[in-house]
Amino acid sequence: MPEKPEVILSGFADEAANHKTAVEQFAAFAALGLQYYSIRFIDVGNGIKNVMKLTKSEITKIRHLENEYGMNVSSIGSPIGKVKLRDIEDGTKNPYIPFKKYLEKDVAKACDLAHAFETKLIRGFSFYHPKETPLEEHIPQCVDQLSQIAEACHRSDLTFGLEVEANLVGQNGEFLSEIHQRVNHPALVLIFDGGNLVTQGFDAPGVFAQYKAMKDAIGWFHMKDYKHPGKVTRIEHVDEEALRHFVPADEGQSGHELILKDFCDSLPRLTKKLQRRGIPGVFIDLEPHLKGGGQFGGFSGPDGLGVALRSLCQILDLIGIEYRLRDFADVKATQGY
Repeated sequence: MPEKPEVILSGFADEAANHKTAVEQFAAFAALGLQYYSIRFIDVGNGIKNVMKLTKSEITKIRHLENEYGMNVSSIGSPIGKVKLRDIEDGTKNPYIPFKKYLEKDVAKACDLAHAFETKLIRGFSFYHPKETPLEEHIPQCVDQLSQIAEACHRSDLTFGLEVEANLVGQNGEFLSEIHQRVNHPALVLIFDGGNLVTQGFDAPGVFAQYKAMKDAIGWFHMKDYKHPGKVTRIEHVDEEALRHFVPADEGQSGHELILKDFCDSLPRLTKKLQRRGIPGVFIDLEPHLKGGGQFGGFSGPDGLGVALRSLCQILDLIGIEYRLRDFADVKATQGY
């Protein structure tokens, strides 16, 4: 009997919290029935911090709260790779950090965080090439740096996920797939995000083509969608702070139903592959941005996150992909019986 396709639901919990406090995040996710979250921005009493800035005492406090609310980290939602490839002034605010220093400090910190939060996954990006320069000429440097990041993760028994996003070297599926093939490392997988393609002016057939380019290397999904108010046209450089039209997954222009239906048969094989690396399964991370999004994150509120979750579940139910939300047994388990 063929194995049933199954995913693990997760999400960026900071999107559900009005003030990004840990208690708000975990309470919202627990109420929605989620047991996994990707940690990105969080406040545990000392103001809102990116996960990369957390202290040991703050991590300890978060771990205690995770236990109280029955939460587990699916991935470290790090900004690794959202820095310039070259120290060139190009009118953007993106920082440049010499790569040797970046590898020894920031990448090592992300690996330490993954171990501290007992996750095997780190989310990252493919670097900013100088604006208005052909990105093709920057692929070799990008590949070299990502190869070193993948190896650092591999030595720590971790997997690095490369997200498709505007304005980066790997801004679409074709370029990201080429980078992945050139790096050719078991610790590097790709993260599909349809919304990040629609914002660049890809229509549904175009998004599907970019997905197909990435398909064999996908490790997990981010669930976000977008609906242009006017005609969809290709955009060379996206002003991420001006994006205002994020929508639930069943209302946007990504064509998620077709994509997930196509990926359905790949889920059992990918699940086994990930489990061999200590990863529990194939995650779908909710990152809906329903109340706004930008370069380093977004916001949906507890109500928006609930809408996004129900939208995703409707698609999964229609296709026949299984998932699990909390039930009474989970409620009893948090009480120790």
